[in-house]
Amino acid sequence: MNRLYLLVEGQTEETFVRELLTPHYARSGLFITPIIVSTSPGYKGGIKQYAKVKPQLSRLCKQDRQAQVSTLFDLYALPGDFPGQGSAGFPRHASGAEKAEFLEARLAEDIDEPNFIPYLMVHEFEALLFVKPEKFGEWTDSQHVVDKLTAISQAHESPEHINDDPLTAPSKRILKWMPEYKKTFHGPLIATEIGLDALRQACPHFNAWLFRLELIAA
Repeated sequence: MNRLYLLVEGQTEETFVRELLTPHYARSGLFITPIIVSTSPGYKGGIKQYAKVKPQLSRLCKQDRQAQVSTLFDLYALPGDFPGQGSAGFPRHASGAEKAEFLEARLAEDIDEPNFIPYLMVHEFEALLFVKPEKFGEWTDSQHVVDKLTAISQAHESPEHINDDPLTAPSKRILKWMPEYKKTFHGPLIATEIGLDALRQACPHFNAWLFRLELIAA
């Protein structure tokens, strides 16, 4: 069985991988192990400083050369020291996918390991939940919430086009209309209910990453 170590941003992503991606790809011969990034001794989750992330990625790549290593980090709110963030070539006015691809390429250059596959979620995990906002109806008694989230989804070319402004990022939009939303609880459950096929169809950048992972199992 082929192995993939996936360094993830937090508990939400870890649960999403464990509940949806790991069992799905295990059937294809790819065993995915999610690992929450460490931020300081005794604390995990969040990408506050790239300087603390790089050693973890490098160690994962080196400790098992027969395995692949990837990331599941949000493009939204990446730290300023992330590779490419301060580059003159950073496409600040491009689409989220183009920004992610640029930073992924810089990250790959910085890690410089043959078994590393970089990935950034456009713009954050909650974008996936806008694939089928009607699924929020199972977690709220308010049809108004579902209608508002549906309108947001329909106003964008894809969930990956919902932007990274601090007031209008996917998670901020959800919290505006559903204050009781709990990222670590509702997020993975709703994503799992939506299903991997629908997520892939609606989110091209996410789909391209999974296609690269599938090449490992082939």
